[in-house]
Amino acid sequence: MSDLSLSRKECPKCGATWINGQHIWGGTGNTGNELDLASLVCNRLGNDQCINPMKGSDGGQTWDYRAGYIDGKIDERRSMMETLKDTMGDV
Repeated sequence: MSDLSLSRKECPKCGATWINGQHIWGGTGNTGNELDLASLVCNRLGNDQCINPMKGSDGGQTWDYRAGYIDGKIDERRSMMETLKDTMGDV
């Protein structure tokens, strides 16, 4: 007989999921971070239904941080393409 158990909680407000007490990102299935979830979703859209224990806490990733990260990656790619163009010339 095994004592293996599985618990699953889902936030009724946003649908965020916790498996055995660990937040799991719904889109990727990766281990989540409750503080990031709070900064990205709960603190902006949550209400008394929200079950995230970090709701209301400061810190974590924000949409501004993620937008800056993406902008940085786009700039890197643009720079790489310009360097490649300068190296290869018009082919």
